[in-house]
Amino acid sequence: MTSTLTISHLTKSFGGVDALSDVSLSVASGERVALLGHNGAGKSTMMKIILGLIASDSGDISVRGASPGDASARSQVAYLPENAAFHSALTGLEQITFYMRLRGVDPKGALDLLARVGLADAARRRIGTYSKGMRQRVGLAQALIGQPRLLVLDEPTSGLDPVSRRDFYELLDGLAADGAAILLSSHALTEVEARTDRLLILSGGRMVAEGSLTDLRSEAALPVALHVTAMNGYTPDLMAAFPNAIQTGRGLYLTCPQQDKLATLARISEMRGKVADLEVIPPSLEDIYSHFSRRDGQ
Repeated sequence: MTSTLTISHLTKSFGGVDALSDVSLSVASGERVALLGHNGAGKSTMMKIILGLIASDSGDISVRGASPGDASARSQVAYLPENAAFHSALTGLEQITFYMRLRGVDPKGALDLLARVGLADAARRRIGTYSKGMRQRVGLAQALIGQPRLLVLDEPTSGLDPVSRRDFYELLDGLAADGAAILLSSHALTEVEARTDRLLILSGGRMVAEGSLTDLRSEAALPVALHVTAMNGYTPDLMAAFPNAIQTGRGLYLTCPQQDKLATLARISEMRGKVADLEVIPPSLEDIYSHFSRRDGQ
């Protein structure tokens, strides 16, 4: 895949404090990448550098072969902040029409763009009457103007209800399928766990982990949890077989190292006449994120 965003050894400090330290990453065309990190980890600083709003102290950054802030880069990058703000007296249609004209795009497509983000019925209402989630969708419509090749999204689902969040990620899926590169920052780990291709974890201005969820699970080597439900009357037998397990009614909760998972499953399988159900619970993204952040001393 062609790299849309490439960052090499990026460093930025404020008043002698490193906001970013030797950070390198890339986002390819058609890739959905989640940028994770605690408040103050350096996510916002990185986004501002990508957008050309501030300059780095050292390192290289390329947006489709151009430097951040260059006209070529700006024309291909879209940004959605966590709290999108618009003129309350304008309608959604007027606001998007205005932005389309600013970008030199035919404003006749404004209504279609609003329909794409679920605002067709509210297009002619004043933005001052919109909920926070509706204003966020106006921001998303603005970000889609001109078919950008790189979308930089900061907490993009802030204020959206569950159905709107699902629709939002389906829209991102379609944009990625069309070749757009997507870099999104989010604290909603459950969402990004299932809807992104790769994860980047920043901590204290340094990149402490990157890869797919499978890659990070392997690197973190966190225990696997298993929940075993016993057939009626056989809970004591299972407890005897797994004395370190925690009993939960008719069930047992136990953990084992990654390398012992198959052996543990084999032991449970040998007792199949006494087992009613089995659930394997791999480490979640929240577990993995906490692991790498703690490892970095945060």
